[in-house]
Parts: sequence; C-alpha cells; structure tokens
Amino acid sequence: MSKFNIIIAEDDNVLRDLYLRKLDKEVYDVRTAENGQIALDLINEKVPDLLLLDINMPLLDGFEMLEKLPAEKRTFPIIVLTNLADQANRDRGASFNVADYFVKKDMTIKSLIEMVETQLKK
Repeated sequence: MSKFNIIIAEDDNVLRDLYLRKLDKEVYDVRTAENGQIALDLINEKVPDLLLLDINMPLLDGFEMLEKLPAEKRTFPIIVLTNLADQANRDRGASFNVADYFVKKDMTIKSLIEMVETQLKK
C-alpha cells in the first residue's frame, strides 16, 4: 500500500516540525517547504495528495500560490493554515476552492490531523 503524499508549506520552523512529527510516518510521506516557491517546486516534482498551505510566507505567500494553482486544474485538496481568521480572508480562501481552513490560534493539532484524514478519505 502506498503512502499518501503531503506537502507542508509553512515558514515557521517550530510549526512545520510539529506538523511533520504529528503526521504518522507509516501512513504519510511528508515533504516540507519553508516558502511558497519551494512548495511550488515540490508540487512540480511530484503532485501531492494534499497540501497544507500557510498564508503568510516569504517569496510567494499562500494566496499567491493559490493563484498559481487554479482549482479547475488542481487534483489535490488544500487546507489553509493561518492566523487570519477574519471573514474577508476566509472568503478569499473559499474563492480559491480550498478544502478547509485551519486557524492556528483557535484549533488543536488533533483537529488538523482530523482535517487531513477527512480530506484524504474523499
């Protein structure tokens, strides 16, 4: 059985490492990127089954990445990682057809893992 392939695009080293450690290595093959450009390069190397995408990142932010990954051409779901919980940013994410919205300051790692599992079951 092949593992699900996940990319974590997160510029915060501590959070990126935490997400990486919490995703079961028996089930997931996880690649990480500290900025949007590296994340795009990883996607071009091998299309993931899921992208965890931080909004505030250097080089290319999450919204700039979403512009380069139009929903009609994308074959994988995206869970947005952010502290921008306001409705305007949620609406902007929804306009790019993101699968889910993880607000870092309001949610637990367990809820993120549940989001990942839900999206990969679809």
